[in-house]
Amino acid sequence: MAWAMVILAGLLETGFAVNLKLSHGFTKLWPTISFALFALGSFGLLTLSLKSLPVGSAYAVWTGIGAAGTAVYGMVFLGESSSTLKLVSVSLVIAGVIGLQLSGSGH
Repeated sequence: MAWAMVILAGLLETGFAVNLKLSHGFTKLWPTISFALFALGSFGLLTLSLKSLPVGSAYAVWTGIGAAGTAVYGMVFLGESSSTLKLVSVSLVIAGVIGLQLSGSGH
């Protein structure tokens, strides 16, 4: 259950990063509100998961999911550039997240 919370927190991190961009420096109301809600949810779930998971592994998975998700979202929906190197790099981040999960470090 704790790893599921970390995964969901990582997805919410993607949401808060995207809304931070869309807020244009907190000058647009709804993206700013969305940013705050996604951030609160993300940090809240991460905090709860840390009651039973090691901080290093949980934090690495959380940031990895957030970073990869934000990069993919930017390429797909925000018109950000994509290249073979960028796609390989995102894949390596995802592979690292999977490796941490499979390492049994949370057990």
